[in-house]
Amino acid sequence: MLAPVRPDRAARLLFPYVRFGPVPATLGAMSALRFPGRTALIDERGALSYAGLERRAASLATALRARSGDPARDRIGILCRNHRGFVEAVLAASRLGNDVVLLNTDFSASQLGRVADREGIGLLVHDEEFGALVDESGAPVRRVLAWTEGGHPESIDALVTATAPVPLSPARTSRVIVMTSGTTGTPKGARHDVSLGALLPVALSHLMRVPVRSGGPIVIAPPLFHILGFAYTAVGLGMGMPLVLSRRFDAAGTLRAITRHDAEALVAVPVMLQRVLDVPDRPRTPSLRAVVCGGSALHPHLSEAFMDAFGDVLVNVYGATETGWATIATPGDLREAPGTVGRPSYRLTVRVLGEDGRTLPPGETGEVHTGGGLRFAGYTGGGGTTVRHGLTGTGDLGHFDAAGRLFIDGRADDMIVSGGENVFPGEVENLLGGHPDVAEVSVTGVDDERFGQRLAASVVRVPGSRVGEDDLKEYVRRHLARYKVPRDVRFVGELPRTSTGKVRAAPRG
Repeated sequence: MLAPVRPDRAARLLFPYVRFGPVPATLGAMSALRFPGRTALIDERGALSYAGLERRAASLATALRARSGDPARDRIGILCRNHRGFVEAVLAASRLGNDVVLLNTDFSASQLGRVADREGIGLLVHDEEFGALVDESGAPVRRVLAWTEGGHPESIDALVTATAPVPLSPARTSRVIVMTSGTTGTPKGARHDVSLGALLPVALSHLMRVPVRSGGPIVIAPPLFHILGFAYTAVGLGMGMPLVLSRRFDAAGTLRAITRHDAEALVAVPVMLQRVLDVPDRPRTPSLRAVVCGGSALHPHLSEAFMDAFGDVLVNVYGATETGWATIATPGDLREAPGTVGRPSYRLTVRVLGEDGRTLPPGETGEVHTGGGLRFAGYTGGGGTTVRHGLTGTGDLGHFDAAGRLFIDGRADDMIVSGGENVFPGEVENLLGGHPDVAEVSVTGVDDERFGQRLAASVVRVPGSRVGEDDLKEYVRRHLARYKVPRDVRFVGELPRTSTGKVRAAPRG
């Protein structure tokens, strides 16, 4: 059993781990030295200490190195739900210097096959439930099982038990490749050039605006392969916070986990917050100090309803897979300016640029560009994003208010031109989402022979509501310009979403 050590000695002991570079393995090693007996994570199989997590990661890294094959396919893919196996695999793989590819558990077999081939994945760590999917994908990979319901000689548990760790000196620094979270097509892998100097300012902004503390349990609800879930896994590991994980999101179960473990923080995407609000007879959560939301648009009506129910604990973070964190909105920001994504992080530049590349004044909409923090190094399949004046384009359209708070008006490729007028579906979606008879709504643009394009709304009614198409059109007409009224309103039973909360391209009835 590792014993706590003084900070000066911990710094000396940590030196061998510096060879891994600024990667998850180093975060895990640091916390194992500082907080060996503290709980590192809790999942359906119980609790695991930081010392125990470090020992398992070291043994698993040794076992994975022995299973690496073709140098041309040296990347390690991880296809796991939220549990210890995901964390152990990331910590182990990032010790080796191999790039780590986080794979979406929503992938079809063909998507998985294409991504595995494009990314050069030679070794795949996956949950047993995805075995048939991997078979069907045809990916030529060696396989290690993460979560299994029974024993298996090529499982993480078996390998850790059978393998004695050996010191590792990787030839290069590992990179973690996160897939973009598009709702159609094959996602692209985003690479970053990470340095301590780039991460520290972002971490400082986070500490100043988000009230999380070392040792405070944190419930991470989004998938760990998503940039939001992965980022807060890294935050939790670095700060010595117990990570509370569940393989599948359940709103009532999430509330029970918060109360059972006295969790001080919750990380969730907006649709998860709505599900939590919908839980009947919700338990009180007095331990909760911060609820971090991101991943998709947080509509004003949802932020206000959530804070009315849980207190002013909600924080909205904005960024992208390519650019990382850009802005943070505190509860005060959300109360004063509902819908804002907040102010830029410390030493990170955020500008709204017009089509001519000039910086737009407050109130004018243009594409959001960021600089500083994580440096986007391009997509693994080639290509990049628009760069102007050294700033990376996010693909989002937005504007600043007079107080320097950023608002996202929609994706650049979502904006439609209807009858010669620019229309942002997100504006109409925000409005309809606040209607008392609307539970959920998605507004998109569709082709129109007369106007070029028109708005179409897919609406989920509140249970028991009989609100009609004409009622909702009149509601929009009273609050917005006539050309923003959806010409089509379709009522559906649910909006099909990805595991990260984004609405898929074609809602089903």
